[in-house]
Amino acid sequence: MKRYAFEKLKAWKDNPNRKPLVIKGARQVGKTWLMRAFAKQYYAKVAYVSFADTPNAKNIFKGDYNLDNILLGLNLLTNVQITPQDTLIIFDEIQECERALNALKFFKENAPDYHIIAAGSLLGVAVRQKQFSFPVGQVDFLNLYPLSFCEFLDAIGEDNLSKLILNNNWVVLQNFQDKCINLLKQYMFVGGMPEVVKSFALNKDMTEVRRLQNAILSGYQEDFSKYTESHNVPKITSVWNSLPTQLAKENKKFAYKDIQKGARAREYEAAVEWLNLTGLVYKINRISKPYLPISGYEEISAFKLYMIDTGLLCAKAMLDAKTIIEGNKIFEEFKGALTEQYVLQELKIKDNLPITYWGLSSGRAEVDFVIQDKDKVIPIEVKATINLKAKSLASYRQKYEPIKAVRTSLAGYEENKGLFNIPLYMIESLVE
Repeated sequence: MKRYAFEKLKAWKDNPNRKPLVIKGARQVGKTWLMRAFAKQYYAKVAYVSFADTPNAKNIFKGDYNLDNILLGLNLLTNVQITPQDTLIIFDEIQECERALNALKFFKENAPDYHIIAAGSLLGVAVRQKQFSFPVGQVDFLNLYPLSFCEFLDAIGEDNLSKLILNNNWVVLQNFQDKCINLLKQYMFVGGMPEVVKSFALNKDMTEVRRLQNAILSGYQEDFSKYTESHNVPKITSVWNSLPTQLAKENKKFAYKDIQKGARAREYEAAVEWLNLTGLVYKINRISKPYLPISGYEEISAFKLYMIDTGLLCAKAMLDAKTIIEGNKIFEEFKGALTEQYVLQELKIKDNLPITYWGLSSGRAEVDFVIQDKDKVIPIEVKATINLKAKSLASYRQKYEPIKAVRTSLAGYEENKGLFNIPLYMIESLVE
């Protein structure tokens, strides 16, 4: 399976000023596969250590941080003679060993020639809740997400279409618009979790797709009790289970009262934060003024919560597979929230792209997303089908006069006085 993160890993490997790399991402997004596949292709040797599967690996990091002793211990544990430049050292599930995490600092300072990649699904939770110390400034980061639409196309053998999308070749793409829309419908139901995409690519069996999605959701549910205090589990579960209901509203602002009657923010804020730290949800804050930097205008008490993946959202909401063959129904589910979920996923893969949404406190106007691209603040209105009426975006443009604005829908590409209509299937190339 092709992952575009390979290009980022290659750039990291070739950078003479590289630091140990930490890959962050939720469980099941393919971190382990990515590290192993990259090692196999670009290194002569790989020394792989999983702190979850090999608990005694933690013993290597006891005592002082003597790198000679650590390397000797890794040699013995992995049965690999580790040498600089041609060996990739992999620390998987590093959140299970705080001292291994801190050892990255000593490698950076005292043995920079060694190539090290670490990954941790619950690293954010460990750092925040277990009060782990962290080697700030001594590591590089890479965020890994579910497969994008173009990665999905590559996986099912439609790589020519993905190339056209990534090259912004809308002139040619307009000849294949119906095909792109049909494939996008499949992607929104299947989602981008690697195991699910692989199964779909091989078998095209939607029953098996749903079985695998439900298995992933069950695994996440088990993590709630495994990686947090028992008294927090019911609250995390309640927030998680409320997401389809939250997104089915016309106004998708997260409301604690929709978790259960009488719920208060102070009771559930920690649960929301836990889910956000694990990467299982995307928290998008509201801004009332779209000025630079947009992070300075975020309202932390007003936000929307999306799930990690469109396919998992379909599974959690028990949407039937027939929605992908019933016209454009799948784009309209949850009052268009499934389409918003998809657009957000495509935006998230652009690392360090600040994402918010704009809205009035009265709720009378709302623009689905507002991004900051360098010195520009760009509003993005998401339309579920070919309906191009966007009163909120029109109100926003009249009030703030942005140089560029985006409306994304099933309609074809069009530009008119700074308003860009970008087909939903081309959102991955939006920034370019």
